[in-house]
Amino acid sequence: MRGETGLPKFEHLFYKPQKRLVCRVIFQVDRHFHSPHVHDIEIVMEPRSPGVESRAVHVPVLVREVLAQLQLSPGMTVVDGTVGAGGHSHEILKVIGGSGKLIGLDRDPMMLAHASKRLTGENVVLRCASYITLPTLLAELNIDSVDRMLLDLGLSSDQLSDHSRGFGFSSDGPLDLRFNIFTGQSAAEVLTQWSAGQLEQIFRDFGEEPQARPLAEFLVKQRATQPIRTGLDLSAAVSECPAIRRQGPSDKNPATRIFQALRIAVNHELDHVQEGISSSCFQSLKVGGLLAVITFHSLEDRLVKNEFRRAERWENLTSKPIIATPQEQRFNPRCRSAKLRVAMKKAASSNT
Repeated sequence: MRGETGLPKFEHLFYKPQKRLVCRVIFQVDRHFHSPHVHDIEIVMEPRSPGVESRAVHVPVLVREVLAQLQLSPGMTVVDGTVGAGGHSHEILKVIGGSGKLIGLDRDPMMLAHASKRLTGENVVLRCASYITLPTLLAELNIDSVDRMLLDLGLSSDQLSDHSRGFGFSSDGPLDLRFNIFTGQSAAEVLTQWSAGQLEQIFRDFGEEPQARPLAEFLVKQRATQPIRTGLDLSAAVSECPAIRRQGPSDKNPATRIFQALRIAVNHELDHVQEGISSSCFQSLKVGGLLAVITFHSLEDRLVKNEFRRAERWENLTSKPIIATPQEQRFNPRCRSAKLRVAMKKAASSNT
């Protein structure tokens, strides 16, 4: 589909559940290698179709900015290391075309199933795997290196709405929080088996919770009589902790930091980010290849920022992170904390 300017047209959907509307944003991208530019065309509000419930509802963030910063062209080999429901990859495929190749990875089988419905073709490879395994996967595919890589480290709306894994505060399903339920410990097992000291450490380090110690001690004491099995149980338990109650009312659910800490812990998220960008992604990129990373909290962003500052390995193309426009933030509030950083590989692979 092309507009009057002759440039390819793209569509991006925003779902507004409160108003039961779908916002369809149509835009164009002028993909000159050194000066990619985005042209807004129109925004259309449409009634939600009856069948939308059965489809992935996640809205990918910073789509225009990702397309522009990746400086894509036909024939490129691109890795989406966190393919999710395929939102970014769907637009990437339009640019790289049939002569290009898309490799989509995700640790979550549910999200990969969504992606497989949207991303099809002989030039698409989808795998249920972490991006830290990319060098092994590329070897299996007889691919030496890739041109572009994207990591979107956020939790998708589809995962948040999956009550069977306890991602939501009001979820009455098992408190699991793993991307892949077949590996590692669940969050409920962590809360049941770990010591107060261990819980305090992840609450402090991964959740940046100021009341980490008293909260950990309270939960350990409480679990003897009231086991925490669901997201609802955890929300209630955190709210009942005296140290949390003394803080007074807040705009955020008081369990927000604890859910984040547990999710990061059971999925080893920061380990994956650190190893992924410093080793697996760097090793898999061609010299001159680009890596774009979208983060959603300071712990992730700090790791990415520090890695991209290693001048012997990377040319940092974003001295300041790119954030969503006010228009996107209005349509998709979850993008408000998103930060996009991009760097170009400038050195051959090394173990340093």
